[in-house]
Amino acid sequence: MGKHAFLSASSSHRWLECPPSAKLCAEQEDRASPYAQQGTDCHELCAYLVEKSLGKDVTDPTENLTYYDQEMRDCAESYCTYVNEQIEAAKKRCPDPQVLIEQRLDFSRWVENGFGTGDCVIVADEVLQVIDYKHGVGVLVSAEKNPQMMCYALGALELFDGLYDIKEVRMTIFQPRRENVSTCTMAKEELLAWAEEVLKPTAALAYEGKGEFKAGEHCRFCKVKAACRKRAEYNLELARYDFEMPAVLEETEIAAILPKIDELVSWAADIKEYALQQALSGTHYEGFKVVEGRSNRKYSDEAAVISAAESAGYDPYEKKLLGITAMTALMGKKKFEEVLGPFIVKPQGKPALVPDSDKRPALNTAYEDFSENEGGKELWLSLITLQK
Repeated sequence: MGKHAFLSASSSHRWLECPPSAKLCAEQEDRASPYAQQGTDCHELCAYLVEKSLGKDVTDPTENLTYYDQEMRDCAESYCTYVNEQIEAAKKRCPDPQVLIEQRLDFSRWVENGFGTGDCVIVADEVLQVIDYKHGVGVLVSAEKNPQMMCYALGALELFDGLYDIKEVRMTIFQPRRENVSTCTMAKEELLAWAEEVLKPTAALAYEGKGEFKAGEHCRFCKVKAACRKRAEYNLELARYDFEMPAVLEETEIAAILPKIDELVSWAADIKEYALQQALSGTHYEGFKVVEGRSNRKYSDEAAVISAAESAGYDPYEKKLLGITAMTALMGKKKFEEVLGPFIVKPQGKPALVPDSDKRPALNTAYEDFSENEGGKELWLSLITLQK
């Protein structure tokens, strides 16, 4: 395999956990996705708005963007506002901070041919800041010890560490569609120690296709996740419970199963999609066949339907209140808050069972509610006894 940058910063969360996956994924063909193109479009818009705000002569890209809409514009403008706030804060520490937009960042000192593109790098005395825009809405991205951001920060240090007195790096994920602004701050020495002790040796293994396969959350965007044997072994561990009814399982057994449920569901869906694509290509799976799926009726010509319905004396339209996103786009954020702000409420979310690592505060359970009252524990235990 020729030397090329298959150890990218964006996939580092995966190959740092599962080094041999890097070479396997590099051998797979890239598949374009509309979600990826939306992200690319918004990154281009973000860069334009920030550079324009900095006084640069740049061309508005909107007419050439595939997925441009008002939501994308709002996201990009909020990103631009945030970046400018960070630039102003940097000026308080340093009269001439450097601001780099869509900057190539080379971290090949630690990773063979390693490089990436930093959405925004702000360099000032004491603090080096890297900001990365995420347009996705499906996965909440945290900056906390995020290897992609740490690789970007290393690349920025390579450029500026000798020019500025940098003591710490500040890495921020800006994800407006999830209302998520996540920042992680590390001492420069801590970042460099991670690069030498973790990043460099693991990248060396990954580049050669060596190391141990490992399954986990990092499999989500792996190109070989559906056919990966290690991932299959990892998920099939649940089979030892024989899928008995939860009532016959001990609490410790349920606790062992819970962390794997989401990954198991995801893995099963990946296997089904992979098998479908293989079957469409001619592979036969014993006991299965490809059939036409169910579909819903739809109008062949909406204009003709409207005309025919109106001619028959019927009103073919329904009228309903615009949703919050559409209403905000109609009025603009400022006017929306002014006119409708008092009427906006956010109902309490449905209870969900999540790992302790989740940053949301815990809700009181029924047991805890009883326990807070005098004699509550005894009452709770008596109720449980009656249920049994």
